[in-house]
Amino acid sequence: MSDGTPPPPAPPLGGTVELLTGEDWFAVCAAGELLPGRGVAALLPDGRQAALFRDRAGRLYAIGNVDPFTGAGVLCHGLLGSVGDRPYVASPLLKQRFDLADGRCLDDDAVTVASYPVRIRPPAA
Repeated sequence: MSDGTPPPPAPPLGGTVELLTGEDWFAVCAAGELLPGRGVAALLPDGRQAALFRDRAGRLYAIGNVDPFTGAGVLCHGLLGSVGDRPYVASPLLKQRFDLADGRCLDDDAVTVASYPVRIRPPAA
């Protein structure tokens, strides 16, 4: 909100969070398990790791979980923030910031992590 008051917490989500890995959607977790402002890690079928985030507005993001500066799978533990309207996660190790929309490092233009399309599959009727 413009008066400095933080937005209310996003409501719980129903359904399953899925990532697009190649040509297939991969089920990661129940949507309600993603807490606003916190990340979770997922091991993908090909052995890569993804970090999933839900921001306080309820938007979902998924990027690679391995910090390219250290090789550690820690981005899911980073702090969420934004520069203008661009959401990012700051690595908990060396504090580099990665754009949640496209995986680009905001502190080093030559570095990126993977980004994944993410969706919620509604619960079965």
